[in-house]
Amino acid sequence: MLQLQNYINGSYTDPENGTWIDVFNPATGKVYAKLARSGEEDVAKAYAAAAKAFPTWSETTLQERSRILSKIADLIEEQLIPLAEAESQDNGKPLSLALSVDIPRASSNFRFFAHAITQFASEAHESIGTQTMNFTLRQPIGVVGCIAPWNLPLYLFTWKVAPALAAGNTVVAKPSEITPLTAYMLGKICTEAGLPEGVLNIVQGLGNEVGEAIVTHAHIKAISFTGGTKTGAHIARSAAPMFKKLSLELGGKNPNLIFADCDYEKMLATTVRSSFANQGQICLCSSRIYVQETLYEQFKKDFVHRVQQLVVGPPKASETQLGAVVSEAHRDKIEAYIKLATEEGGTILCGGERVTVDDHEEGYYLQPTVIEVTDNQCRVNQEEIFGPVVTLMPFTDEADALQKANNVPYGLSATVWTQHVDTMMRVSHQLEAGIVWVNTWLNRDLRTPFGGTKDSGVGREGGFEALRFFTEPKNVCIQYGKS
Repeated sequence: MLQLQNYINGSYTDPENGTWIDVFNPATGKVYAKLARSGEEDVAKAYAAAAKAFPTWSETTLQERSRILSKIADLIEEQLIPLAEAESQDNGKPLSLALSVDIPRASSNFRFFAHAITQFASEAHESIGTQTMNFTLRQPIGVVGCIAPWNLPLYLFTWKVAPALAAGNTVVAKPSEITPLTAYMLGKICTEAGLPEGVLNIVQGLGNEVGEAIVTHAHIKAISFTGGTKTGAHIARSAAPMFKKLSLELGGKNPNLIFADCDYEKMLATTVRSSFANQGQICLCSSRIYVQETLYEQFKKDFVHRVQQLVVGPPKASETQLGAVVSEAHRDKIEAYIKLATEEGGTILCGGERVTVDDHEEGYYLQPTVIEVTDNQCRVNQEEIFGPVVTLMPFTDEADALQKANNVPYGLSATVWTQHVDTMMRVSHQLEAGIVWVNTWLNRDLRTPFGGTKDSGVGREGGFEALRFFTEPKNVCIQYGKS
């Protein structure tokens, strides 16, 4: 059986404690690999390698760093099919999605930051009349920690690692123990690309063991984490007294505001996708759908009809639109919320049941589920479910839509559908969200900042924001001329 080792100091190594944990294929419910159950000793080993590599890597020219990161991007592209197959097996997502989105985006992350670092400039300020020049250096932090989630495994792993490396840091990184395969494969790619030993170290294992060891390590100076809000709060409590830099991209409960004047067909097709892409397991999925009351009944009828046509099936099948959810425990959590919705007075308009797939009878499949609710304070509208479940609710006017959209603990993203420029501008301005899409969804430009407000986290990633996070500014003031 495949053993997924750690990648430390440029080599694959077994965990120091010699213990392993099972990794499941969500599509079949079967164990397909053993994962290193690493601990503090492995994190210490990875840190030592990263610390040793830092002086040389931080002084490596921008051109050379860019060349190596570009080579990693090239190799990811060349290995599109095996990486996509691994991602689909590990996560349960349709292979078509991994081929078209996950792996190409992982390559794009490395390529983007390979170029961005060459354009990331210092600032200078001349104080006229005082013969003083100030300039601000942007220097790498040192050894940083990157902890990635299971929903977009390589996509979000590279979203953190690439800017950290580009900025001249060395990295101790942890992928999710639920979906570790493509991060494991990345080690070999980095070696082939010529990334020096110790610059990137990938430590496998459980979050409360390896993740905790990274967060609490005395000399790891920054933590970039994507995951659940409760885990993010724990990280903040642990890291804040140690004065670490923190970037926390946490949960979402994103509203989709549909006004009566929208481009209806475009909205309908996009809303099906924004509700159920990756089995609803994207932090940016629009899980709360609010529709202007004059359009509500038509939308409800048409939307439910479209959702009922979605094909749930094995990830490798070309016709599959929804694969398996990521784990048995996660399936059980989603089902508990569906049951809770009915207890709270919600009406299940479609879905809500398990799906039995031929030859995959033990896989973790669920029907896409649409629930009509009448109380915006119900738990299924207030808490992150992170699965193929959306709620519907009408609104009367713009003020009502904004009140409903903003009245949750989260503030990651929002989507607005309207043809009226004044409406889109006013609503976008007043929505409590880090990202607002108008007449589109998940339309990303890698130059733009990414992150949320409220319980959706702190800090921003993407573009120069990521390079700012992974560097420390240093002001240098020089007075010249005769005193």
